[in-house]
Amino acid sequence: MRSTLKWYAVYTRPRWEKKVNRILSENGYESYCPLNKVTRKWSDRYKVVEEPLFKSYVFVKITENERTAVRMLDGVVNFVYWQSKPAIIKEKEIIRIRKFLDEFDNVSVVEIDSVRPLQRVKIVSGPLMDYEGQVLNVRNKKVQVAIESLGYILIAFIDRKKLTSVRQ
Repeated sequence: MRSTLKWYAVYTRPRWEKKVNRILSENGYESYCPLNKVTRKWSDRYKVVEEPLFKSYVFVKITENERTAVRMLDGVVNFVYWQSKPAIIKEKEIIRIRKFLDEFDNVSVVEIDSVRPLQRVKIVSGPLMDYEGQVLNVRNKKVQVAIESLGYILIAFIDRKKLTSVRQ
């Protein structure tokens, strides 16, 4: 049974991350709310406070059968979905987040799916999968990507969810 436990991300009510983490623990679930140590200035002093790293998200390690019970807990809005299914977070990602926060303070979170003109990207699904190209233009959910091939530039409008950044 232990092998069927998986990490899921739950979406919480605004500013309820620590409460939901406590409620999950009180109900016997293994949960993790990554806390970032941030220095805040008051009028008379500076103070280090712990703020949730991911706003409105908490991780919980449960079986698939426990999802409904977790979803019904106070403060839990829903599970975070990826490709029409509850997102499963790899154990090594949770470990990586824990180690990173143990090592560094004042960490900032930047979404990786934001694409910008001139950025190199790789197409991760669809008929052009595994092709790389350069972003020419970004419009709402579509991105115009130039794909160099045979001495020509093929230009396609691609859903940004089908792209990933290419490290140079």
